Amino acid sequence: MKLYDDIPAERPHTPLLDTLDTPAALRAMTTAQLLQVADELRAYLLYSVGVSGGHFGAGLGVVELTVALHHAFETPHDRLVWDVGHQAYPHKILTGRREAMTTIRQHGGLAAFPRRAESEYDTFGVGHSSTSISAALGMALAARTRDEKRRVCAVIGDGALTAGMAFEALAHAGHVDANLLVVLNDNEMSISENVGGIASYLANILSSKPYLAMREESKKVLAHLPGALELARRTEEHMKGMVSPATLFEEMGFNYIGPIDGHDLPTLAQTLRNIRDLEGPQFLHVKTCKGRGFLPAEADPIGYHAITKLEKSEPAKQGATPPPLKPEAAQEAKPKPRNDSMRPKPRKYCNVFGDWLCDMAAADARLIGITPAMREGSDLVRFSREYPERYFDVAIAEQHAVTLAAGLACEAMKPVVAIYSTFLQRGYDQLIHDVAVQGLDVTFALDRAGLVGEDGPTHHGALDLSYLRCVPGMVVLAPADEAECRAMLSAAYHHPGPAAVRYPRGTGPGVAIPEHLEALPIGRAEWRREGGKGGPRVALLAFGSLNGPAAEVAERLDASHLNMRSVKPLDREAVLAAADGHDLLVTLEENVVAGGAGSAVGELLAAEGVQVALLHLGLPDAFVEHGKPAELLADCGLDADGIEASIRARLAGGAR
Repeated sequence: MKLYDDIPAERPHTPLLDTLDTPAALRAMTTAQLLQVADELRAYLLYSVGVSGGHFGAGLGVVELTVALHHAFETPHDRLVWDVGHQAYPHKILTGRREAMTTIRQHGGLAAFPRRAESEYDTFGVGHSSTSISAALGMALAARTRDEKRRVCAVIGDGALTAGMAFEALAHAGHVDANLLVVLNDNEMSISENVGGIASYLANILSSKPYLAMREESKKVLAHLPGALELARRTEEHMKGMVSPATLFEEMGFNYIGPIDGHDLPTLAQTLRNIRDLEGPQFLHVKTCKGRGFLPAEADPIGYHAITKLEKSEPAKQGATPPPLKPEAAQEAKPKPRNDSMRPKPRKYCNVFGDWLCDMAAADARLIGITPAMREGSDLVRFSREYPERYFDVAIAEQHAVTLAAGLACEAMKPVVAIYSTFLQRGYDQLIHDVAVQGLDVTFALDRAGLVGEDGPTHHGALDLSYLRCVPGMVVLAPADEAECRAMLSAAYHHPGPAAVRYPRGTGPGVAIPEHLEALPIGRAEWRREGGKGGPRVALLAFGSLNGPAAEVAERLDASHLNMRSVKPLDREAVLAAADGHDLLVTLEENVVAGGAGSAVGELLAAEGVQVALLHLGLPDAFVEHGKPAELLADCGLDADGIEASIRARLAGGAR
């Protein structure tokens, strides 16, 4: 390995690297050629970051690992998921973006992190830590569901592994026995003793097919001898424990291999080739040096985590600008027929969801149901029994649940995440970063939206309209009754991007529920009542659960009533029509007023330059205490009497 004291000011001579427009050629190379590629890759990385600036030390530390991974695995068919992405610069160079590297982090240039729209080799968009194992597990489960021969590997650093989300994913991967390789890039934490020759030798043995075959045959023989199997297991465990921290990861269900020298390319390549075809969860522990090959970075890995571009450098060579990610055309949804004359026994919204999930699963084999320990509460009981291979309860791991869904969506599956409104708050970063930023097709079924009652402020779903509607590309729907809930779930499911349906705890008003799976059109309101012409004209724009009291108040005041249905996108034409024909618009929502659905109406009118009196009614700017939902709504002025009183008070003071 060539060592550097300075960053090259001129483009280095890289004859072998220049022949690699894709990593496919690496798979036929000799060990000597792989070593040459690694040397040239490190030199070019130093040069290109000197021109552009950017993340530095982490990439230098994984040069050999990156070459070995692309040599051993058939990327992009095999999935390679990088955590955070600081270390992905060598990966970008090897996957067709070499000459564009000098544009990285510049306007119109390459993204600083892996990005799905930029390359098919970037299997998952990253930037925040600790998401790789969850996403890779989703991809591995998708491959298993479709019976595809595909390997999936997550590369995660020792720092990112400290996050709870990573351990949530590890625990789940071991539980479902997925064909997944996790590579721990350990460049700082004192997880193990210094790597030596015996550790590399043992890693090669432990990952070899003869050893694993012998271990399985031995288990079969020893199973018939009292105590022998346990003795053999303990002996193997202690042998591994002498040179590696195997116990923790093996107790989680992984076959632990390592630690090995992450800069010993021949050993890395051989070990990865051995691991490639193994079944079940595999864990490879690799020790690396951050900033490897650049002596100042090796001495100060923190200071050289990233650098600014050099003042004097070769002019940047412009690569092709990545094409913008174009959203797929939204599917045209059919409106459902209403039948208000039928008033069956009211059903719980969660039961409506549970039935819809099973019916949609029967119609679409791509559907995957995910819940973070809410099978009974969100009513996935029947689904878990009828579709056990497509049902995943990830335990109390909301962050992992959301990113698992993102990984599945990357592989053209159709994940549905059933989660309480209050608990989605715990996966908010994942919703934004792992789902919405990438425009992935994930459906969120938000149970317990609004005031849930006795569980009090920690369980009220009082914030979801506010924290969801501000997310770019997010669709947010709120049903007024059971039939709309079913039709909105279908609409969200067919929408080619992130979409949420939020519904309250308890029963609906008792509307007949159709058996079909037709979807409501997204962004189209329903005029339920046209108000009278005399006196100040009032229009009630109700979202979701407050359509019930809105209908009652509209009758009392001879007001117009719009069931808005869609929080995002709003029905622009309906809002403008209401503003044109009324003196006062009243928005109603079981969500905090700040940033909620009413705010969206006000923003639309302001953008259109329309002036009309507005009254926003919703939950107060306070944490609502516990009590029965009806009592709490009355306390908040959101029952029919409270809404009527607020409107009359506003009219008495003048609508404009």
